[in-house]
Amino acid sequence: MSNRATPVWKIAGLCILLASLVWLVFGQTLGHQFVNLDDESYVYANPVVSQGLTAQAIGWASTHIVSHNWHPLTTISHMVDCQLFDLKPAGHHFTNVMLHTIAAILLLIVLHQMTGALWRSAFVAAIFAIHPLRVESVAWIAERKDVLSAVFFMLTIGAYVQFVRRPTFLRYLILSIFFALGLMSKPMLVTVPFVLLLLDYWPLRRFQTARSTISKLLLEKIPLLILAAPVGAVTVLIQRHGINSVENLSPPWRIGNAFVSLLIYIRQMLWPFDLAVFYPHSGDQLPLWQIAISSALFIAITAAVFVVRKQRPYFLSGWLWYVSMLAPVIGIIQVGSQAHADRYTYLPQIGLYLAATWGMADFSLRWLNGRLILRISAGVVLGLSMWRAWNQASFWRDSQSLWNHALTATDDNDLAHERLASALLDKDRPDEAIVQAQLAINLKADNASAQNDFGVALARRGQPEEAITHFWKALEADPNLSRLHYNIANVLVAKGDAAQATLHYQKQLEIDPNFAEAHNNFATLLLREGHLDQATDHLAKALQLKPNYAEARNNLAVALSQKGRMDEAVAQWEKTLSIDANNLDAHSNLAWVLATSPTSSIRNGSMALDHAQRALRLSGESNPRIWRLFAAAEAELGRFDAAIDAAEKALRLAESQNNVALARTLESNIALFRNASPLRDINQATTSQP
Repeated sequence: MSNRATPVWKIAGLCILLASLVWLVFGQTLGHQFVNLDDESYVYANPVVSQGLTAQAIGWASTHIVSHNWHPLTTISHMVDCQLFDLKPAGHHFTNVMLHTIAAILLLIVLHQMTGALWRSAFVAAIFAIHPLRVESVAWIAERKDVLSAVFFMLTIGAYVQFVRRPTFLRYLILSIFFALGLMSKPMLVTVPFVLLLLDYWPLRRFQTARSTISKLLLEKIPLLILAAPVGAVTVLIQRHGINSVENLSPPWRIGNAFVSLLIYIRQMLWPFDLAVFYPHSGDQLPLWQIAISSALFIAITAAVFVVRKQRPYFLSGWLWYVSMLAPVIGIIQVGSQAHADRYTYLPQIGLYLAATWGMADFSLRWLNGRLILRISAGVVLGLSMWRAWNQASFWRDSQSLWNHALTATDDNDLAHERLASALLDKDRPDEAIVQAQLAINLKADNASAQNDFGVALARRGQPEEAITHFWKALEADPNLSRLHYNIANVLVAKGDAAQATLHYQKQLEIDPNFAEAHNNFATLLLREGHLDQATDHLAKALQLKPNYAEARNNLAVALSQKGRMDEAVAQWEKTLSIDANNLDAHSNLAWVLATSPTSSIRNGSMALDHAQRALRLSGESNPRIWRLFAAAEAELGRFDAAIDAAEKALRLAESQNNVALARTLESNIALFRNASPLRDINQATTSQP
């Protein structure tokens, strides 16, 4: 273990340069949006996380699973971001980039502490920081667990180096705390005790031939293994029960895929092109030749690094670092439907960077002008990596861009087609969404999410019968699919089948009791059916989950007004407008109530007219109901000629739209105005938009 006296200013300068490289590549992500893969469940649609940091939320993070993962510290970090930045994605991206920057700087420092080789350490830290394979971990908000765990991983190694230099209980305690925090950020760090043992071999060189020394080093790691074991066991249990694909892939498939993936990650490290957010498994079985070649290469590399371990110990240490850190996510214990994933290389490939950097540096000593060649080569490698990483990060700007790129980089990717369909639905482009959903179904007929997207798109096109057909297919494939029962219920409401819609809303809330939109829509149905108390309860729950949910607050105001609690209703409508100043329903309802309420303390003709004018600007001038609001407000102000003009305009629009019921009501209103009487003289139910 060497530690040359390097000037602090030189280390500080390299740290600043390293941070600059990171921000040059990843600074663009501050202009990116959330994406529709896990960002929803982790952050913006998670009702607990999105409300920010509270004592209750911290307790929830410690005891709940988020998207088949237990990582309370990561969840708390998302809560902190929501507290600081609300749901503005720029702030969440900023935190990811900052954590990655800190991890890269800490890597430089700990490597220098262990090896004393400043420039080699700097190159390893730089290539770790800006390699294109890092993009997924940094540009994807939901992968906060990678960058956060990396910080604690580096701190654990740094604390271990200090412990090795002067073993004390306090230093071991600090090391253990950092390790525990890392496990609470991402359980993938369960292999850290083995990595520390590799560092004992090289570069710390603590191994000796005496068996007692090796035994001592092993005993040293036991407390860390005790910390890691339950976290690993819980993670396996959670993911085996939470992800369907675990049972779908046979053990031989998973073992073969593991060997292939080990070599794929090396190929991607050397040739980082066609990187994608999701790589599907290819066919029903991997080609035998791929498994055979990959297995043979794995054995050959392992044997080679073992043979040269005395002359080149960094090869053995680096290779086993790579293999051991990949072990939890290599696919033998399958935790998803992907064949492999860029994010899994985040910390494991540091081992390969170490081996390659020290190996090239040592070999260059034999070359003529070796140092110059090495420096030029390092500059070229870093430059190319920055270019590829910047380009790869640009695809993460939004969901549509991300999935379009995935479709160009991979073949037969049903998930990419389905997620693109969902992104197009978010942009209200149902026709294009149908095309993508159909392509996903063509590749995998039992893709429940694609069938669900297809149904949603058809419903938006006004084809409820066809939509229901696809919803039933989705239900057969996955009865507990997120939002499926909610979507079915919404279509059934549109068809007028309140009884069946009620059953599906109830089933949706049984699956996900924290789904605010389901509470709101169910409450809307209950209001129509006259179940005011139940509706109020569901709306209160929706607002507990999403306090700034304008639609639910407007509906709560309607429910309160129908209960005769008009003052409370007006207050809720005003709060709705404080959340969403352009909420048409709130403006319309307030205009009606302020113009027609039988309670004099509530009536206010001028305010009613103001809300009617805003409603008109929002809806356009072809809505007869909005003109009726104008008429009501003018009559309340005693301007009956203006009220008649507005009502007659509303009548003409109603007749042109064949709205017979509204036309009759307007004829009655006009007669009332001709007698100089406001609508409150006949209004008995001033509770909702007319």
